[in-house]
Amino acid sequence: MVSKKRLSKLEDKESLTEDTSKASKQPLSKKTKKSHVHDEVEENDSVFIKLLKSSGVILKTGESQNQLTVDQIVFQKKLFQTLRKHPSYPKILEDFVSGLESYIEDQDSFRNCLLSCERLQDEEASMGASYSKSLIKLLLGIDILQPAIIKVLFEKLPEFIFENVNGDGLNVPRLIISQLKWLDRIVDGKDLTTKIMQLISVAPLSLQHDFITSLPEILGDSQHADVGKELSDLFMENTSLTVPILDVLTSLQLDPKLVSQVGRTMLSRLSSMKEQNIQLNIYFPQVISELREKLDLQHFILPSLFQASQSKLKNKGRQSSSGNQETSSQDCVTLFFDVIKSAVKYEKIISEAWIKAIENTSSESEHKTFDLVILFIIYSTNTQTKKYVERVLRNKVRSGCFEEQLLQSTFCIHFLVLKDICPSILSLAQSLLHSLDESIILFGSLLYKHAFKFFDTYCQQEVVGALVTHICSGNEAEVDTALDALLDLVVLNLSAMRLHAVFVKGILDYLDNMSPRQIRKLFYILSMLAFSKQHEASSHIQDDLHLVIRKQLSSTIVRYKLIGIIGAVTMAGMIAADRSRSSSLTQGRTDMSNEQYTQVTSLLQLVHSCSKQSPQASALYYDEFATLIQTGNLAPKALEWAGQTIFNDFQDAFVVDLCAFPEGDYPFPVKALYGLEEYSSLDGIAINLLPLLHSQDFAEDGGRTTSQESDQKLVSPLCLAPYFRLLRLCVERQHNGSLEEIDGLLDCPIFLTDLEPGERLASMSVKESSFMCSLIFLTLNWFREVVNAFCQQTSPEMKGKVLTRLKHIVELQRILEKYLAVTPYYVPPLADFDLETLGVTPATTAAISAKIRKQGKIGGRKRKADGSKTSSSDTLTKEDSSECVPTPSDRSQLEKEFIGNEEKTSVLLQNYHVFFRELDIEVFSILHCGLVTKFIFDTEMHTEATEVVQLQPPELLFLLEDLSQKLENILTPPVARRIPFLKSKGHRNIGFSHLHQRSAQQIVHSVVQLLTPMCNHLENIHNYFQCLAAENQGVVDGPGMKVQEYHIMSSCYQRLLQIFYALFAWNGFFQPQNLHLLYSALEVLTNRLKQREPDQALEELLSQSFNYLQNFSHSIPSFQCALYLIRLLMVILEKSTATKNKEKIASLAKRFLCRVWPRAEKEKSSISTDQLHTLLSIYLEHTDSVLKAIEEIAGVGVPELINSPKDGSSSTFPTLTRHTFVIFFRVMMAELEKTVKSLQAGTAADSHQIHEEKLLYWNMAVRDFSILINLIKVFDSRPVLHVCLKYGRLFVEAFLKQCMPLLDFSFRKHREDVLSLLETFQLNTRLLHHLCGHSKIHQDMKLTKHVPLLKKTLELLVCRVKAMLIFNNCREAFWLGNLKNRDLQGEEILSQTSQESTAEESEENMPSQASKSKTEDGEDEVSDGEKEQDSDESEDDSD
Repeated sequence: MVSKKRLSKLEDKESLTEDTSKASKQPLSKKTKKSHVHDEVEENDSVFIKLLKSSGVILKTGESQNQLTVDQIVFQKKLFQTLRKHPSYPKILEDFVSGLESYIEDQDSFRNCLLSCERLQDEEASMGASYSKSLIKLLLGIDILQPAIIKVLFEKLPEFIFENVNGDGLNVPRLIISQLKWLDRIVDGKDLTTKIMQLISVAPLSLQHDFITSLPEILGDSQHADVGKELSDLFMENTSLTVPILDVLTSLQLDPKLVSQVGRTMLSRLSSMKEQNIQLNIYFPQVISELREKLDLQHFILPSLFQASQSKLKNKGRQSSSGNQETSSQDCVTLFFDVIKSAVKYEKIISEAWIKAIENTSSESEHKTFDLVILFIIYSTNTQTKKYVERVLRNKVRSGCFEEQLLQSTFCIHFLVLKDICPSILSLAQSLLHSLDESIILFGSLLYKHAFKFFDTYCQQEVVGALVTHICSGNEAEVDTALDALLDLVVLNLSAMRLHAVFVKGILDYLDNMSPRQIRKLFYILSMLAFSKQHEASSHIQDDLHLVIRKQLSSTIVRYKLIGIIGAVTMAGMIAADRSRSSSLTQGRTDMSNEQYTQVTSLLQLVHSCSKQSPQASALYYDEFATLIQTGNLAPKALEWAGQTIFNDFQDAFVVDLCAFPEGDYPFPVKALYGLEEYSSLDGIAINLLPLLHSQDFAEDGGRTTSQESDQKLVSPLCLAPYFRLLRLCVERQHNGSLEEIDGLLDCPIFLTDLEPGERLASMSVKESSFMCSLIFLTLNWFREVVNAFCQQTSPEMKGKVLTRLKHIVELQRILEKYLAVTPYYVPPLADFDLETLGVTPATTAAISAKIRKQGKIGGRKRKADGSKTSSSDTLTKEDSSECVPTPSDRSQLEKEFIGNEEKTSVLLQNYHVFFRELDIEVFSILHCGLVTKFIFDTEMHTEATEVVQLQPPELLFLLEDLSQKLENILTPPVARRIPFLKSKGHRNIGFSHLHQRSAQQIVHSVVQLLTPMCNHLENIHNYFQCLAAENQGVVDGPGMKVQEYHIMSSCYQRLLQIFYALFAWNGFFQPQNLHLLYSALEVLTNRLKQREPDQALEELLSQSFNYLQNFSHSIPSFQCALYLIRLLMVILEKSTATKNKEKIASLAKRFLCRVWPRAEKEKSSISTDQLHTLLSIYLEHTDSVLKAIEEIAGVGVPELINSPKDGSSSTFPTLTRHTFVIFFRVMMAELEKTVKSLQAGTAADSHQIHEEKLLYWNMAVRDFSILINLIKVFDSRPVLHVCLKYGRLFVEAFLKQCMPLLDFSFRKHREDVLSLLETFQLNTRLLHHLCGHSKIHQDMKLTKHVPLLKKTLELLVCRVKAMLIFNNCREAFWLGNLKNRDLQGEEILSQTSQESTAEESEENMPSQASKSKTEDGEDEVSDGEKEQDSDESEDDSD
């Protein structure tokens, strides 16, 4: 009766609630029932007790544990068998359960049944677990009892649901629920789920939490869906159960839609959630993206906490006074990230969801600080996703989403979290610094700097150690970035960096692998650590630095002496700079203290005395000192001392009176030349150049330098230009830019000799011609420094003299070329004295060397220059001096060949550019002068002195060439290469030392200021060629053209376009700090077309600039100019999001390809093969239809070429000649393969129209391929055959992957089209087979290496076609035969095996076979190309 009544109580939710309330009202009535006071064995005649005892369980009374006499598994097995075999089964089950109900009416007995049993048997004999289960849990493990036992437990549970914890500390409801956990099997899971959910709905809140969190341990996988729905409904109704429900839902296997629905509900409650519970949300990967958008961790960090964190950074010793609420909020954020660490470490799907959410955020403003923190955490905890995180981070940095401000905020807010993963952050920074992208390298350096700023001393030491490792790596980009970061750290926190100065000093052991600029920066860092403030604390650094520099200065090895000079001058500048800054705070630019003054002057005098015996060391000292003065870091007192010393020494060494004409036994008569003023014989000054050079070169028994210690080394002509640079910068600094004190040096003459070689060139010895070359080089370098000095003077008279000096430079270069033509292996005096110039020799042009060897003028094998002390892979190889002296007649012949050829002049002098003094960027302000052309001033090419002096074309070309080289060096650096440890670097930066003292941004700013005058010059040159073409009826190189003038103007045109291209191709324009430079540059171009409109959008500026530059296409004089114009337009187009101008690029490229270009004199072609390859590739990449373009060239242009004379060209494409055919062929084959490879393979799901379009596309592609392949029958040169083998295989592979799936589904509906396609392709592949045989018979290794892969691909094609026919039920249409080896003309290649063979070549007529097929739609032709299964006879045995 009791059982039936209690069963009725569980029929619905209301009855259960009613009984629960009754049980709570009468708790004592149940406790007053019978209880056993003594711990005795329960003795009763009930079936329940008897069966338990017989099975191995002894029930105890009181507080004693029930005893288990057998193993747990044995007990369950015995009881199950006893019940199952009982005569009254299944009624015995009801009796057993009734006995259990009666027994557990006593609370002590019930408690004993819920607690674990005491084991009496030996544990070693136990087969089960080492722990003992309770009696209830043992009974639940018996399937036939489980449903009834569960019902009893749930009937019993309401009695205790509202009770407090018992006196013994047991919580009975939790104990009852624990019996259901981890059961081996659930007999009726659905019923159990229903009971638990009903119980949860009526239980108090504390038990609801426990019951819900126990669900994953109770239910089976089959019940997860039902429980998930119930919990989601409960989640919507009861917000107090949010935490346990979310915790459980993440552990269940649920429908993604349900999880998303719960996640969205959770997100709607995010604002009202307690911060301690936010971390539970991250376990929902489906809604992580939305969670990232709505979550704002800064909401939990109070503003006062920000101030506290900042105060901690500034005063780490002072404790912050943040309140408990602030600490709690910060702890919540830390806990949040700790949960993320745990989640991403063990749940790959969560880490990928976070990364994906961050990756899909495209806008910079949408990114938050914890985006970076999460990426850092995932990078540190999950090794499998490191590469993924790196890739996302790099892409974000490139796109500008992760900027310095965001990174700084991240470290400022979350430095406590990031400090724990400091090693991973440094590892990431190290990886980023290995990149080739400038923005990524910068981001890596920012990681180092912020880690040093926000982390503790240990992390700071790790940062410095990592930067030192980068500096010693030998990679130029890494070294530069690490040095910049180290310098920033010294400026940021000098006192902290002094603690790690010992690491920085260790870099001094690796100076051999550093450039002068890097060495200069390193000594600057060390000098700051030693001399900037708090001198007492850094005295040991000062001592070490003095010791190192003195040791290097006294070294007999030139390289170490030069390093010592750089270090000493840098240190002297730092000592003076420190005084200047401190005095500016009090008395302005006052003098240094006597101690500092003495220290600076003694150090500079030491450098002077140690370097005076070496002209190169002295020159480097002058250049370094000049750079120090130019930066303005020298104190006034030291500057005054330097000015007096330099002025007097320069005047004594190099300046003489005109009246004191040099007398002596000179090899050439001395004359005062290149004076700009009329001087009498009694007044005026001159530069004493030739006598000084003669005293150096002819008064000693050696090369251009001497080892003797003499005072003459102080006046080496090598030091003339560096000393003058030092002098003029010192005067300029002292007199606020005025050079009146030394303006006489601008127009004074030079003691030289007649430089025009004339007839005497043929009779000069090698020594005499070398002397003349050195004399001209020194004169040129003097004029270059004079132009550097006076280019910014505002006086019209001074400007005119500067332009005259430019004219002198151009004239001297022309003369120099004549001497260099007959002295090709001459090594000039140095002009740049950095360490990189040690052992550098010029590279002679291949044209001169080849011509001399061809004419037999010079015999013998090459060897290194005798005068070169050091050598490298870049040094010039010379022939022995005894073998390189040509006869006078030979020299005369060389002179006739090379004199007057302007193209040779520019090419040759480029090889010697490192031996010319560098022009400052300020020199190019001369470009503001107008350009005089003959058409504008026909009768006034030589203007009178009273008229405005204007820039002439030769001088313009000189300036443009130099500016172009500068921009190419600093704005378009080559791809960084890993340099082996302790290996020498290249000499790319030699001659640009002054340029690299400025940033790329500064150079770009200067060039943007020059855009207006350069546009003027560009338009003038454009008008020149337009007028020239008009006068010659559209022919720019007509009979009346001045060849020299034409080539100069053409070269100016090309250099201007190169400068524009280098400027706009700079990759730093889209960095936020440089974007205004791009706007300024584009506005200059836009304003050339129309009046300036304020606040124009970037797209509009780009479009107008494109149109402006495109207008110059009508006057392009050479193919090189055309290519640079195309590249320039492409660079402008790349910065725009619009694609409308893409067609204009293709149209312009085609127009250039279809144009006849003027051919230079004595040249086979006016077009470089590389440039033609580039332009043709641009055309095919930008055209609307690549296939139509290829068909036009191969189907129209090539036949015209075939029918033209031997030296002729195609009439449609004049650039297509027999010489350039291989370029056209290579580009067309490559673009054809690239195009078909990018086409998506067809699928059965595609529409009928898509199948037709793709089939038509492949028909066109195969037709183009057929046209190109058959051209090898006419053009069978080795390069053409190589291209055919390489790209032929790639095309067949693309056909296999992209086209064959399409044919599988198109065969039935488009049988004829497929047959036609395969027939055409069959002939092509057969020709490829013949080409393989041709390559083997000629034993050409370059060709035969492609044969195996090509044959394998052709065999795969056979099998694939057969599979396609079988797929379409047309297997009988396939017939396979053997092909004989044939050459390109179709003649059979006979071998021993093939001669014995009598087999005929297999030919199929697939259309006829296909028509006889019995299948309804399965018809096809098996092309011989597809059947080009090579027979055993294919191997050529004739080797």
